[in-house]
Amino acid sequence: MPESVFHITVKPKSPRNEVVRTTEGVLVRVTAPPLEGHANIAVLEVLAKALNLPKSRLAITAGAGSRVKRVAVSGLSQVELQERLDKPFDTVL
Repeated sequence: MPESVFHITVKPKSPRNEVVRTTEGVLVRVTAPPLEGHANIAVLEVLAKALNLPKSRLAITAGAGSRVKRVAVSGLSQVELQERLDKPFDTVL
């Protein structure tokens, strides 16, 4: 099964959950605080919804304690992932 990887920047304690494409990459805003992994769980949920994938296919592989994270997506090639990232996301998830 193919696996692809991409980097995100996370903004915890935001007013809403959303995924935004910026000139620097993918920004994930979550309402959860960065305590005891709550923000990381919320990040995976928001990304899964934005990418139309089950949450079980996403994993934070680096940066669990940082705002910049590496996320692995199983079952998608890098090309397929890039196509999904290039599509507009719902503004608020």
